[in-house]
Amino acid sequence: MADKEVDFLLSNPYVETLAFFSIAVLALIVFLAIFELVTKYKDWDEIKKGNLSVAMATGGKIFGICNLFRFAILNNDSVLHSLIWAGYGFLLLLAAYFIFEFLTPYFKIDEQIQKDNRAVGFLSMVISVSLSYVIGASVT
Repeated sequence: MADKEVDFLLSNPYVETLAFFSIAVLALIVFLAIFELVTKYKDWDEIKKGNLSVAMATGGKIFGICNLFRFAILNNDSVLHSLIWAGYGFLLLLAAYFIFEFLTPYFKIDEQIQKDNRAVGFLSMVISVSLSYVIGASVT
């Protein structure tokens, strides 16, 4: 009976939009917290200090995560399936972060971003945004 009531509520486009929005915002907070755990700096402390490189890298992560949700919502019929696919996309985006760090053996990405190396911050942002489109295109 509860499933029918939920289905009825989600058949309203306003309620469905609110549900997708709420889940996406909550997941964004969780996913950003996970990114915060794997970086060697504290994103929001660095942004508060005016570190533009961290702001660009974090902005790229935010855009990338939200873009994954965009594709997941467009290609799935339910909030649950959208969340599953966006979560899977996030794991791929997280893997890309580690690959980026591994493929630059001449310097540490996190250290350069923390030092406000804007070229590295910009590149990090572009990688997050670009890969979110590639990952998102494969979300079914």
